[in-house]
Parts: sequence; structure tokens; C-alpha cells
Amino acid sequence: MFNIFKKDKPAPGAEDNKLKPADTAVEESASKNWAERLKQGLAKTRNQLGNQLAGLFGGGKIDAEVYEELESILLTSDVGISATEYLLDDIKNRVKRQSLDDTTQLKIALKEALSDLLSPLQKPLDTSTHQPFIIMLAGVNGAGKTTTIGKLAKHFQSQGRSVLIAAGDTFRAAAREQLQVWGERNNVHVVAQSSGDPAAVMFDAINSARAKNIDIVLADTAGRLPTQLHLMDEIAKVKRVMDKALPGAPHEVLLVLDANTGQNAVNQVRIFDDALGVTGLVLSKLDGTAKGGARRDSGADTWRIRGQCDDAG
Repeated sequence: MFNIFKKDKPAPGAEDNKLKPADTAVEESASKNWAERLKQGLAKTRNQLGNQLAGLFGGGKIDAEVYEELESILLTSDVGISATEYLLDDIKNRVKRQSLDDTTQLKIALKEALSDLLSPLQKPLDTSTHQPFIIMLAGVNGAGKTTTIGKLAKHFQSQGRSVLIAAGDTFRAAAREQLQVWGERNNVHVVAQSSGDPAAVMFDAINSARAKNIDIVLADTAGRLPTQLHLMDEIAKVKRVMDKALPGAPHEVLLVLDANTGQNAVNQVRIFDDALGVTGLVLSKLDGTAKGGARRDSGADTWRIRGQCDDAG
């Protein structure tokens, strides 16, 4: 007789198969939670710009008044003069080329113009080209470098990569201790000195990473005011020492920018780029009162937006 209370013996590997959907569900849930936190964090920015645009694109004829109001919205959202002029010229060309006559169509034209402007700047951070892969982080005081390092360490660890942190900020009080806390949270070794030359810390950290076959080295640096040229010369020296420790290092130079900075971010990028050769940008504090952003006025070089580090996620 059949025993209805007796379960069939699972086939080999069946238990593993049962776990996979659950694991996938957990990952999807975590991803969804992160997306929701990010969406909530950007609410202020979305309300500042989105609500005003919603009223403008409610329908009606495209005329000079519409363009004037759109210009006002972009400027008050801190998009910047040069970026606003660029976007308006682009939109007007699209309206003329596509024979658009309604403001609801103008919304699509603005979306396409913004996408075409920003998409080329978004490139993935490929850390598989070198081992160890050295990432140098720079920025002004209070931009969020240390917090960004902690989050990057967690991100790379989730990918199965080994990480080492170099506490190169030997100037700011408690900077070393703050990084060590992040290291303890992520179970990451932190190379630090109680005092001394930050370049020496970088040299020791890179040699330690090579000896231990570490995948990623996150190098913290002291906050610099771009107006203090002697400090910019000092951070350039740190980079030269890293190249001596490992030819070609650092492989990425990420400039951390406070998203609330607005148009001043352009000057920061320009000066740090001259000193270090910035390869990517990290935007921090996006869940604050950050508005539109900033755009470089001219020049063939572009700075890639490597990622965004917000307090909500």
C-alpha cells in the first residue's frame, strides 16, 4: 500500500535546486530594497526638477515662452549655464528636425537630449586588468572619500575579490581610526601608520598587496583644497611613489565629489585632473539637496562617472 505520509527520496542535487530559487529571491529582494532606498534618497532631487517639468509638459503649443520657462527650470535646478544652453540648442534642433509642436513631445526630446549627453560618460569599472588593481581616491575635505572606500570594499568583497585599504590620510584627526572601523566591518586589512609620510603608507600597502596576492587596493588620501597648490603638489608626489612601487599604478584615480557642490565641482575636477589625471568620478550625498549637476564648458577630455555613493544605500 502507498503511504501518503512518506515522502519520496529526493533525487541527487534536488536539495541544491530547491535552494537556488530561494537564493535568487533573496538577491532580488536585496536588489529591490537597494533600488527603493536609492529612489527614496533621490526624492528631493526628483521633486525639485521633476515636479516643475511635469507642469511644463502638460500639453500645449511649443513657443518662446515654453523655452524660456524650461531654461529657468534648468538654471534654478543648478544644471549650469553651459549645460542649459547646450540642452536648449539640442532640443530646438530636435523640435525642428522632427516637426514637434506639443509640449508633451518636448518632454521626450529633453529626455533624449539628456540621455545622449550623459550616456557616453557612464563606463564600467574593470578591475580585472591588473593584480593588484590600485584605486586611488581623492577629493576635498568632507567630500565622502572614507565612506566611499568602505562601500567600495564591501562591493568588491561581494564579487569575491580580496581587498586591502591604504590609510594614506595621515593629516586629518581620526582618519586612520575611521578607516580601521570600516576595515573591521568588512574584515579587510588596513595598512596605516600613526604618523609619517602618506607616500610611505602607499608604498607599504602596495608591497603588502603584492606579497599577499590581494586583488584590490583602495588608497585613501588626505582632503585637499584645490586652491592650495602646495598640497596638490604633495598629492601628486603620492601618485608618483605609487608608480614606483608598482609601475602603472594607480590604475584608477577616482575623484569623490559632494553632489551638493553644484558648479564648483567643475573647478575641483579641473584642478585635480591637472594634478593626478582623474579617470572617474564618484558622486556622494545624492540623497541630500543635490540638484542638477555640472558640465565642463569645453575641451576634448571627458570624465567618466564611475558610480554614485549615496547615504541611502
